[in-house]
Amino acid sequence: MSFLAGPISGALVAGGVYYGFSNLITRRTEQHQRDLHRLSVRLSETPAFIQAPPPAAARVHHNELSTALKAQWNQEIAYLAAGFRDWNRRAMEWG
Repeated sequence: MSFLAGPISGALVAGGVYYGFSNLITRRTEQHQRDLHRLSVRLSETPAFIQAPPPAAARVHHNELSTALKAQWNQEIAYLAAGFRDWNRRAMEWG
């Protein structure tokens, strides 16, 4: 009889493991089916018109002070670049 105890206990353990995995797979499959059904209902029953946020260009507020400062900065950089070009021209004429 003792020679049957090992195989029988192994079969019981294997059966328990098989049952556990089978039950886990079944429950997860049912949960996925419910989730997919709920998502499909939400997708098909949503209204066609969804209020979207305004575009980014409409949300940008222009500050007049910063615009004036940027224009002044750009003008000063343009004067500086023109001065370097003039120095380069004079250096080429001189030497």
